[in-house]
Amino acid sequence: MSHHFKPLLPVLLLATGLALAGVPAFAHHSFSAEFDINKPIELRGKVIKVELINPHSWIHIEVTGKNGIKETWMVEGGSPNALFRHGITKNSIPLGAELVVIGYQARDGANRAVGRTLKLANGQSLFFYPSPLPSGVR
Repeated sequence: MSHHFKPLLPVLLLATGLALAGVPAFAHHSFSAEFDINKPIELRGKVIKVELINPHSWIHIEVTGKNGIKETWMVEGGSPNALFRHGITKNSIPLGAELVVIGYQARDGANRAVGRTLKLANGQSLFFYPSPLPSGVR
């Protein structure tokens, strides 16, 4: 390293540290922290997006509400690696496919759920949540 850059090294390290400290960290959460066992939900809709990303995968579905208005719901699943080990890939969940989700809504009432049971219109069940749900959850 050139002697011209040596005085800048501590400043660059500090600036890098401060920049990284500002990056939000994605915390892993438990079922009970994010979803409410007392808010069981059944959704029927068309798949509009599939995200097999860490730490959790998401299926976005368009659901027609009781009022006739279309809403987008996000359904959380396991990590891509866990899903892949159970035979789930992006091709397993085609865009436009009809999907029935039985699960639990987010605690904050948002249009997010964890999928306990997912079925395609042809009756095929999809394994989407890798861990057992808490005791008492059916």
